[in-house]
Amino acid sequence: MKCFERLVKDHITSTLPDTLDPLQFAYRPNRSTDNAISTTLHTAQTHLDKRNTYVRMLFIDYSSAFNTIVPSKLVIKLETLGLDPALCNWVLDFLTGRPQVVRVGNHISSPLILNTGSPQGCVLSPLLYSLFTHDCVAMHASNSIIKFADDTTVVGLITNNDETAYREEVRALGVWCQENNLTLNVNKTKEMIVDFRKQQREHPPIHIDGTVVERVASFKFLGIHITDKLNWSTHTDSIVKKAQQRLFNLRRLKKFGLSPKALTNFYRCTIESILAGCITAWYGNCTALNRKALQRVVRSAQRITGGKLPALQDTYTTRCHRKAIKIIKDINHPSHCLFTPLSSRRRGQYRCIKAGTERLKNSFYLKAIRLLNSHH
Repeated sequence: MKCFERLVKDHITSTLPDTLDPLQFAYRPNRSTDNAISTTLHTAQTHLDKRNTYVRMLFIDYSSAFNTIVPSKLVIKLETLGLDPALCNWVLDFLTGRPQVVRVGNHISSPLILNTGSPQGCVLSPLLYSLFTHDCVAMHASNSIIKFADDTTVVGLITNNDETAYREEVRALGVWCQENNLTLNVNKTKEMIVDFRKQQREHPPIHIDGTVVERVASFKFLGIHITDKLNWSTHTDSIVKKAQQRLFNLRRLKKFGLSPKALTNFYRCTIESILAGCITAWYGNCTALNRKALQRVVRSAQRITGGKLPALQDTYTTRCHRKAIKIIKDINHPSHCLFTPLSSRRRGQYRCIKAGTERLKNSFYLKAIRLLNSHH
């Protein structure tokens, strides 16, 4: 059944229209968490480059998101997206009339028939949920609703302290959730405000269902620690600590006599994967101190494995260039429009994005454009 679910998932993914919400980054070709993070950061940083502006980010948490899918509503949305009626009927049959029992020791409960949600551990669940929420999009041009499966973030771009559009967006999202059987978990929903103005004002809190949403200084967003100062010390400290714990395992493996090749493979899988996770989104704005801390881990691993390991700076540069090429080739990517070719006389060159701050200048998209132009 797992194999069949994968076949259905791949088939649905291949037939989805290009009109699907571009800010849903899960289960889309050439999309990943670092795309979602880079898009969120670029949206915020570009706005913060203007005068008298700040950004409010609302990190939404849903209660048992996958378990609240209403199959009848899902099928209507799938048909709207142009999926084959026979496939829609199969999905409806797959999700309804599911018997479930609980076993404790030798005792088995009486069966309960489920007609909502998606089976636990089902390969299709995240994709079906993403399609179920495809019509959850921003009403106002100054807001963005960025999604990765059930991770939803509302980004409000505020100018001249006018939060009307942002607050309307949050209210509209609450209404949409009620209409689609989704429950906002207000206790786990957090808000972060990024405001670099010298004369900061008091920011009134956001209320959802009469409850105040907690304001935080940092939040773990799709695997990375983002802060209200848009610096990366919290994130680098966290991943350095994790990586150093795994260095202990690497040393133990060396004592057991593993070959340098096996040790290098272990490093690439369990340590480098942590250090370089979503690296294109955050490494450009790291301080020199952050980079030294990260590189110390690489040097320690290099001494243990006895071979040469790639520096994180090289990994960052390579991945930025590779990702930029993929975005340019994908006309449906939400960031494709940022790579504007220059005139035919300067083929292979791209228009640089103006930046008033080092923070924006060192972000992924501007770095990628500079890399493409320098490679040319």
